[in-house]
Formats: sequence, structure tokens, C-alpha cells
Amino acid sequence: MTTHPQVPAVMPRVQYLADGGTAAFAFPFPIFAQADLRVFLNAAPQDGGFTVSGAGQTEGGSVTFASPPAAGTVVTLERRLSVERLSDFGESGPLSARALNEQLDRMTAMVQEARAEQERVVRAPATDLAATLELPSRAARAGKVLGFDEVGAPVALPPGSGADPAFTAQGAGAVGRGMAAKLRDLASAKDFGAVGDGIADDTDAIRAALAAHRAVFLPAGTYRTTGTITLGHGQTLYGVGEGSVIQARATAFDPVNLPSYPSGFNAVELVDGYATLRDLRIVGGAAGVKLYGRDGPCVKNVLENLSLWDNVIGLVLDGYQDPDRPCYWNHITRVLVARPQLHGVLLTVEGAGDTPNANKFVDVRVYSLAAPLSGCGFFLSAGRFNNSFTDCEANLHPNGEACFRLGAATDQTLVVNFYAESLGALPGIRIDNGSQGTSIVNLFSATGGQPIWDTTGARKYTAVNAGFPLRNLLKETLVTDLRVEGFSLDTEYVEPAAGGVVTPDLTSTTYFVSAFGGAVEFRLPQASTANGRVVTVKKTDGSANPVRVTEGGGPGPDGRTLLLASRFDGATLVSNGAGWWVTAHNMPPVNAEFWETAGLFTPDCAKALYLVSASAGAVEVRLPAPSDPQAVGRTVTIKKADLSDTAVTVTQAGGGTGPEGRAWVLSSRYDYLTVFSNGAAWLVLGGRTQPLAVRFREAAGLFQPDLGAELYLVSAFAGPVEVRLPAPADGNVGRRVSIKKTDASANAVTVTSGDGSTGPDGATLALSAKNAAVTAISNGAAWHVVARV
Repeated sequence: MTTHPQVPAVMPRVQYLADGGTAAFAFPFPIFAQADLRVFLNAAPQDGGFTVSGAGQTEGGSVTFASPPAAGTVVTLERRLSVERLSDFGESGPLSARALNEQLDRMTAMVQEARAEQERVVRAPATDLAATLELPSRAARAGKVLGFDEVGAPVALPPGSGADPAFTAQGAGAVGRGMAAKLRDLASAKDFGAVGDGIADDTDAIRAALAAHRAVFLPAGTYRTTGTITLGHGQTLYGVGEGSVIQARATAFDPVNLPSYPSGFNAVELVDGYATLRDLRIVGGAAGVKLYGRDGPCVKNVLENLSLWDNVIGLVLDGYQDPDRPCYWNHITRVLVARPQLHGVLLTVEGAGDTPNANKFVDVRVYSLAAPLSGCGFFLSAGRFNNSFTDCEANLHPNGEACFRLGAATDQTLVVNFYAESLGALPGIRIDNGSQGTSIVNLFSATGGQPIWDTTGARKYTAVNAGFPLRNLLKETLVTDLRVEGFSLDTEYVEPAAGGVVTPDLTSTTYFVSAFGGAVEFRLPQASTANGRVVTVKKTDGSANPVRVTEGGGPGPDGRTLLLASRFDGATLVSNGAGWWVTAHNMPPVNAEFWETAGLFTPDCAKALYLVSASAGAVEVRLPAPSDPQAVGRTVTIKKADLSDTAVTVTQAGGGTGPEGRAWVLSSRYDYLTVFSNGAAWLVLGGRTQPLAVRFREAAGLFQPDLGAELYLVSAFAGPVEVRLPAPADGNVGRRVSIKKTDASANAVTVTSGDGSTGPDGATLALSAKNAAVTAISNGAAWHVVARV
């Protein structure tokens, strides 16, 4: 059982940078007694004001100050044993294992201390040839500088007497230069006092180096900063890669434990153009790196081979205050943003400047690494015109918003080969309302959310091999030779609850429209805004409500309103920028509409056949004017369906006339008339309108025949009868009619026309005797007697 402290392989010296609040400081090496530990504050040894615990413990102990050392104080804890041996083992006496172990432990500890001292002294390499390194005597070296002779031995030289060794580069044409001039080619931050130990504040040293030189090198080390490092026009700050660390916070970088994000300033800022930041690790900062046009246009800057850790926002590109100092044409490549608190990469505009434009991001990766990021991997809050992201990646904590988010003030963004991953329901790419013109090519999304979430459904983006289930969404694509094995069209079903106006956005190519709830106006956008677009519209319901296709701000397809009257009527339309044109249609006739109400009937021409009954009284079928949009190009048939003697008269809007300049009378059952509108007139295509053979009248007084019969047998037995023919020009051109008195009374049957003041051959005509008769015909100007009995 071990009863003494063991001496592990631990350096017997440790240092801390006090924060002003911590009073206890641990030492990880064993001490045998409290007096073995030396305590320093900065370079001053401390004799009191603290207590030491852990003496005799293998794992070490701690020093606790009565008052915490001031912030920024370097605390050094060092084991220092007296090199002495006071114990002795008796000759042939008992050998105590405890005493032996104690002596061996102390000897091991002394060797560790000697080794630690040796590592902090100037010494020759182990591979160097043997040479004396003894200094010249005190008198010889007083007031001199240390130099070395031709064999490397120390010599004392007068100050300033050292020769500047010559340097000549290898290769033909090289010229010799002094070593001092050669060394001035490279400016290091350490030349200006930077320490790079992660404890000292190197802010002023790095700033001083950048103030004196256009390019500054950060050798391997950790450079703690307490303020922003700024690169102006054409400056370069570079290191050796991950070994050169800018630590923009007091706490050291911890690759295992999550950060606390204590920094309140940006670690590095590029405030002008043509600067380069490369081969560095940057830890902490409100922003790890920020680019903006504070001093001039922030253009053509280069960021490469950087890792940005534990920043609130890893990388910020800001349009800032002045449109004349934009954030354009910057190139960012091979950048890792790890464990950001809010966003990995942010493009924004904080003031009145322009949005960041035409910036190139290549191989930029944002990783949460279990840190609870609350924003986005890439967030383009504002960015227009050709910002491109190629081979980039975001692997985020489930608390995030989106792996890649396009804000409202973004357009013409190019995303190629993007990789999105999260265990949460984050979208791979989120597109906000207002964003447009984005092109997404080859998206791999391994998240719990949608690969592409278009928050408005407006589809103002183009996608190739991206998204699900719609992996390809192409816009304004010209294909000169296309072979398609599988082809599908985007369709949309439209059914307004009460009919009305539908204004399609043409995101679909085929619209199935139901007018079941009421008549629908399908209003296309103006042709000038839809050049090259092809759309098919088809009526799907069997109701009598029509679907009329119109154009907002224009005349409509083929210069008119297109009427889809029947179920399955459809048309394909294309815009050439000047107008909408019908390239194909299918408008078969539908079931006939039946009408049986007396009086005026105005058909809408939505049916090809109208069956009209006059059993309840005379019916006037008044067609719309031939130029009416619902009439142009339509063929309509009107047919009398009942057995009554009451006529169905076919006229048209705009006067007492009808097709081909006359009113058409359908007197008998099955009489019909088929007409067609060419936009200027209704033309008769066919029909059957023969009058009845005879009609009988026996009431006294005025009788106005409708000319639905060819022969009128009139009895005046009850009293005189006036048979008043219609005016000869009132749609009666060519009409022929006969009137015959059938009774033997002395009451006359008088034949007149128009208002009753005239009659056939220009005078009233009396039929006094039984069987007296007259036949007259109209030439449009007058009734003429062609026969008399």
C-alpha cells in the first residue's frame, strides 16, 4: 500500500492569467511540504497572503489567496526543492522502505526541476559538434555584445560592430543582399512585441505591425486580443494555419466543451478592398470576420484557409452605410465556421448602403458540433445579383432555423452542390417572400424538414436535381432539340365557391375549372407579361354556368372572350407577347337547354341547341348582337318544341330585326332555325320555318295576324272585323298571306296594314261577300295584291 506521494511525469511549474475574481489556483504536481512551493505574482515572489493545500498528495493541490489577484496578473506556481541530503542509512542496520522511497521521490523531483530549468536556458543542439560555450571573462565582456566566432564559440564584440552577413538567393541572376534587409522582407507581429502565449494581450502589437507594414505574419502561437484587428486597403494578415490562433476573448480555446461566447467585439474586420486574411484560426468575437466598406469599397478581398470558432456570427458581409462603398466581388474559400451562436454566414445591410452583391463562397462549411445555434447556417438577409455558393455545407443543431435561408431582399443567388444536415426539422433551403431568381443545382438535404421550403409557394426559383418531390423546376428554358421519355405537366384544379373572377399566376400549365358554384371569368395576365407561356383551360363541370376566358388589360384569346360553355370544353392558348392566341380547342355541343316561359328569352349562346315551348304564350328569342363576345364564332339552333298555335319569333338585340335582317317566325312544332355569327351579322345556315296551312278567326273587332299561317279564315258573323297586317318592312319581306271571309252576314272583313290607315296596294280593302278572299305579298315597302276572289 502506497503511503508516500508518487512523482508522475508532470512539469513542476504552472501559470495562470488572473481574472480578478478567482482566488484559488491548482498545481498538478506533488510537493512534500508547503515550503517546497514558490508563488509569484507577475515577477514578484510572494511570502504570504495565501494558504497552500495538498502537500504530500500525488495529484498536487491548490493555492488560495486571501484576496483574488488583480485581473491580468500572471500567477506562477513552481516547485523548488533544496538540493541537499540530510538523512543517512546505517551500516548493516535495518533499511526503511519509507525512508528510501522518500529519498528517491525527492531525487526524482529534483531531476524534474533541473530538466525544467534546462528547457528554459540557451543551449546548443544535441547534434552540434563539440565546442566550448564558455563566456569570455567578466572584464572582457563588460559593455560588449555577445557574438560567435568562426567555430561558433562565444566572443565579446563592440556594440554595432557586427557585420551584416550577405544573403544570396539560389538561382541564376540572384544578387547578394544584407541579411538585415532580407529579414525586413517579412514582418512578424512578434517583431512588434506580440508574445503569442495566449496570456499576454497582443492587440496593440498586431495593430502596430499592421500600421507599419502591408503584410504581417503571425507565427505559430495563440495571440490573445481585447479589441478588433482591422485590415485596410491591400493589407494581408496570415499565419501557419491552425497553429496561428487569434483568441478574441480571455478564455482559452476548448475543442471539447461548449463555449460561453463572451466577446463583445468583432475579432477581425476588413474595411476596404483588396485585403487578404488567410491561414489562421480565429476564436471568439461578436463576428469572427466582418467585411464592410467603412474606409472604401469593400471589394476583391480574399478569405481562405480559415477556421472560425465560437463566434456569435462566424462571417458577416455588410453593405453598410454608403452605396458608393459596396460589399462586392469578395472571394471566400476553404473556411470552417464551427460552433457559432447565431448564424454561420450572414449577408446583410445595416444602413443605407447596397446589399452585398457578386460575392463568391467556395467550400465554406458551418458546423454546430452540438452547440445550440439559434439561427441559420447561411442567412442572406439581403443580397442581390450573383452571390454564389459552391460546394458549401451546413450541419446544424436542431434549434436552428434553416441550413440555408434566402431573405426577402435577395435575388439571382446561385447555390451549387449544397449539403444540408440536421437532426431537427430544419429546411435544407428556406426561401422567404420577396426572394426571387434563385438557382439551386444538386442539393443534398439530410434534415428532418423540407429540402426546399418556399414559404409563399410562388416558385420564384429554378432547381435542378434539388428538392422533393419536385427535383427539377426550370424557368424560361430554351431547348432546341428535346427528347422526352417521361413527361408530366403541372395541373391545378380551380373551383370558386360562388363563381367569379379567377386570376391564375401561370405557375401551372393546365387548369381544370369548375363553374358549378356560378359563372367563372378566367382572367389571363396581359400577354405582354407572359411571352412564350402556354396554358390549357378546361371546363370540368356539367352545370349551365359558363367559363369565360378573358385577358387582364387586353382583348382576350384571338382578340375576344373565349367561351367554354359545356363540360369538357377546353382550349390551349399561347402568348407571343403581343396577344393570346388559341392554338387548339375542343368545344363539343352539350345537351339542349329547354325554355317554356312566355315572353322574352335571351339565350347566352352557351348551348348549341335551344328547345323553346310557346304553350304558355308567345316567345321572342332575342339573340345577342352578332359582335357580342359570347356570340362571335358561335353556331346556335332554336327549335319550337310544343303543339300550340302560338309562335316562337327569333330576333336579335339592337332592334326589331333578326338574322339576315328579318324576324323569323317558328309557327309549327319542330320548326327550327340554325344561325352563325361572324362578328358582323347573324347568318342563317339552315332551318324549317313553313307556316301552318290555315288559321280560323271568328271574333269581332281588330285582328292582327302574326303571319304564322298562310291562310286566315275570318268570320264577321259576330260583327265587323279589321284584319291589320304588320307593316311591310317589319321583317316581312317576301311574306305571303291570304284572308278569306267565311260567313254570309252583311258585316265586312276589312284588310289594312301598319297603323290601319292603309292596306294592300295602298288602300284599305273590304271583303263583303261570303267566300270573298285576297292574297297579298310584301316587298318590304308595301303589301301588294297578287290574287282576289
